[in-house]
Amino acid sequence: MTDLGQTLAAALAAHQAGRLAEAEPLYRQVLAATPDHHGALDALGVLLMQTRRAAEATPLFERACQLSPQHAEYVNHLGAAYGAQGRHDEAVSALRRAVQLSPQSSAAHYNLGTALRNADRLQEAAVSFRHAVAADPQGAEAHYNLGNTLRELKQPAEAEASYRDAIAARPGYLKALVNLGNLLRDEKRYDESIEVLLSATRHDSNYSPAWLNLGIVQRDAGQFAVAEESLRRAVALAPEQAEAHNNLGTALQALARLDEAGACYERAIELDPTLADAHFSCATWRLRQGDLAGGFAEYEWRWQCKTFAEHGFTEPAWDGSPLAGRTILLWAEQGLGDTLQFVRYAKNVRQTADRVILICQPPLVKIFVGVAGIDQVVPMGQQPPRFDVHAPLLSLPHLLKLREHEYFARPYLRADAALNEKWRTRLAELSGLRVGICWRGNPEHLFNAQRSFALASLAPLAQVKGVQFVSLQKGADDELASAGFEVLNLGADLDATAGPFMDSAAVIEQLDLVVSADTAVAHLAGGLGARVWLPLSAHADWRWMLDRRDTPWYPTMRLFRQKTLDDWSMVFEEMAAELKAFGAARH
Repeated sequence: MTDLGQTLAAALAAHQAGRLAEAEPLYRQVLAATPDHHGALDALGVLLMQTRRAAEATPLFERACQLSPQHAEYVNHLGAAYGAQGRHDEAVSALRRAVQLSPQSSAAHYNLGTALRNADRLQEAAVSFRHAVAADPQGAEAHYNLGNTLRELKQPAEAEASYRDAIAARPGYLKALVNLGNLLRDEKRYDESIEVLLSATRHDSNYSPAWLNLGIVQRDAGQFAVAEESLRRAVALAPEQAEAHNNLGTALQALARLDEAGACYERAIELDPTLADAHFSCATWRLRQGDLAGGFAEYEWRWQCKTFAEHGFTEPAWDGSPLAGRTILLWAEQGLGDTLQFVRYAKNVRQTADRVILICQPPLVKIFVGVAGIDQVVPMGQQPPRFDVHAPLLSLPHLLKLREHEYFARPYLRADAALNEKWRTRLAELSGLRVGICWRGNPEHLFNAQRSFALASLAPLAQVKGVQFVSLQKGADDELASAGFEVLNLGADLDATAGPFMDSAAVIEQLDLVVSADTAVAHLAGGLGARVWLPLSAHADWRWMLDRRDTPWYPTMRLFRQKTLDDWSMVFEEMAAELKAFGAARH
């Protein structure tokens, strides 16, 4: 063997042994003597890629491919180098050539799939990853990335199968276990998700992403105390990871430990000022403290969070500047209750705009016809008429630069007069103190289990002399049948004729009081100016602030707060005493 051959052999041996610092100068020595040695060019390029120097590696691969254009491995390496630099079109072109040269190469198909995925060509990427796993069924990385691609394509069953194939090919494959756990969480299969993520922690108890994602799933499943433990473990393992601090904050918030939660959010932002989720968490924390101006300004970060959907409008967003001669589209962005609460600001916008169009959830269309400031109401899913600018409803306090006393309004909703007469007649024979009740909200809400309560919790109120309960809860026939106290169940008649919320509004206007969980019915009653009592969890939503028994959002609303998280007994005992006094005062 020549001296040059020995040098190359030594370089390859050192490279294969992982002694890259030793191998690199030996490769360069070979190339100094023979600049067109395509094997040394490729081998040094691979080493440079391993040390994250793709830009240096690229000309070496390009020269190797010029010298040996039919060598599939060289072309494959060149495509990977292009991809590492974000040169996606060049990467795809090179890797298609590699696949043509070596159709059975799992590596070439895998790299092509990666390049296509990075170019956001997901359907094509999935095809390439499928070819990669067909060429090498034990290729765990190909199964894993096929799973990631299918998950992005909203094909959860196929993605789950690919993740499981990846784990079968490589038991203890931590990234695959974590992503499988997250997919199961997305499917709300919380018990399965927790078990998968626990298995990841058993494989490597120091792998912080497993603890982080385990804590997130436990939080979403309502297991807040154990979520805190998992998230503290994640923080301990990766103290500089902003996401771990933010999610620990959300668990602490759910445990009503608000000062600790706020400290976590601030630490997360300190570590990563660009972390939108932490800014959003901090916004709700500030709003809960009563810092409305600062909180609503920070709340604008929500549009950079994955959980908030893009609006899809091509027209510009309103920046708060005067709108003389222009039309603005206001749009509902969150739940029914949010829309009911923030529609009040349409009249403020109308003072500066020529025309205001509102696009909202279909159940709210009729109740919003006639709301001050709105010229036209359009249901979601229907194309709105031409407009110049747009704004989401919950951005209006910030865009309008409202002062604190301007955040709140007098009654701005009203029931249809004919419906009022219909329900006045229907309820005429209902004597005593008429109390509308609604005890649970949208089951899809992350904290619905905390803000809702059992119908049986209202038993102390039912025992107050003269109380007549009227159910405003829909789909509750079975619960009402076993309530243990009398409730007028309007059932299918509620909102059956005039559409969602219209009959409910007219019924509420015939009642003496509404007792509602923190859900849309409470906002409807508040917007109508009806007397409404709101039982609140110790972990109450940000809009109810802290410790207050009144709320400036709705002057006719009273707040009753838990003293201990998840304990409703004292709330309803206090409410029953107030109800007794209220009834006595009316007579």
